[in-house]
Amino acid sequence: MGELVRDGMTVGVSETGSGLATGVPGVAVDSARLTSALLSGFGLFIMTLTFLPFAGVPDVPEPGGSTGNVVNQIGFISLAIIYLAAMLKIGERPVLAQLRSSALIVVLMIAALSAGRAPEPDASLRALLLTSFAMVVVVGVLVLPRSERDFASAAATAALAVLVLVYAAILLAPQLAIHGSEGVEGGHAGDWRGHLTHKNFAAPVFSILTMFGIYAWRMGLRLRGLAIICLGAVFVLNSGSKTTMGFLPVAIGLVLLGRALGRPRLILVVHGALVLLVAALTVGTVFSPDLLRLSTAVISDPTFTGRDEIWRFASAHIGEKPWFGYGYLGFWQTPVVTALEENFEANWDIRGIGSGHNSYLDAMLMFGIPGAVLMIFCLMILPLRNYLRAEQDLARRKLADLFVMIVIFMTYVGMLESFFLNRADPLWILFALAVLGLEFASRMRTRKL
Repeated sequence: MGELVRDGMTVGVSETGSGLATGVPGVAVDSARLTSALLSGFGLFIMTLTFLPFAGVPDVPEPGGSTGNVVNQIGFISLAIIYLAAMLKIGERPVLAQLRSSALIVVLMIAALSAGRAPEPDASLRALLLTSFAMVVVVGVLVLPRSERDFASAAATAALAVLVLVYAAILLAPQLAIHGSEGVEGGHAGDWRGHLTHKNFAAPVFSILTMFGIYAWRMGLRLRGLAIICLGAVFVLNSGSKTTMGFLPVAIGLVLLGRALGRPRLILVVHGALVLLVAALTVGTVFSPDLLRLSTAVISDPTFTGRDEIWRFASAHIGEKPWFGYGYLGFWQTPVVTALEENFEANWDIRGIGSGHNSYLDAMLMFGIPGAVLMIFCLMILPLRNYLRAEQDLARRKLADLFVMIVIFMTYVGMLESFFLNRADPLWILFALAVLGLEFASRMRTRKL
């Protein structure tokens, strides 16, 4: 995505911005640059759209059944091979070398060490492999473009393509993209879910696309940027996800206000305070009657559609294995839960729940409290430090602003949804893109052209 400066020496894209570091002239150079940009945009398009768009609400797997998906597995394995080959062939080796100290390596290692403790270690390892293959594509999307301008254009085109496709489905085949009145999700009838299975997954994804639109606008791609902002925002408004509607303007407003005031550190302090507030008003209510009363006073549904029961159940089981947890993907939809007797007094049948609807509780369930703390540090706190480093360079500010916007937004979303290391889920992949993007931005100077 730019030229890497290390120890006072520039490596990578030539000063003219006309080709590869090897100096190969003419058409081959332009072809390589075009190929890099196309691969970056296509990767972002597939990561957002998934290999199974408009698939509808998935069936709940039978106890002990597989929760994997063969299409996703084959698709991301194939993509990983293509992107790895492309990075080795036309990527910049010094940039790739930065991955050796990436926080995402630590995150994947925590998951790998925990997989052996899961009730089904083989299934956990297969899921982790799929997650790792998806991360190869994430790296490719970031490092293949020869300049920030190429990345911005590729990202804007990919985001706009996803939005156009989804809006076409909404207009021409609304049953594929809008919740119907039938089935267990009948209460969401009329809410837009786009190409994903549920509005609560779709709204954050389209919020992130809106942020890409803001980035494109700031990079001078005004027409595409404006289109992405409008289409993304309209989708979020029609998704019916009230929490996302609240988190989106907060994340965008914090970053842009910090940029306008020239006080990014102050804005991150405000962000930290908001994280504590959101935590107190959500999962905090299951631990403190005082916080529950406060949440009831300011929120129309302090149970967050019954999530409080799930959080209470998850919290009790964290206490049973606080040090090492149940292993990567070793709790929900495993015999640990599915073998329990149904609680007819609860609003939810816990046995069919796919996640704890809270990324932090689920991290503690999977990796234990120490592992979860380390993972949260790598994914939520370290990126903020990387942002402060990156934004000091004027050339990197727009890119850093985009990625920290996503990290801040997803920090709030994590209070109500689970996405950490969730295979090839767009929420996890786009979040990982931002985390890794801030790592690169904190270490590299980006080229504009």
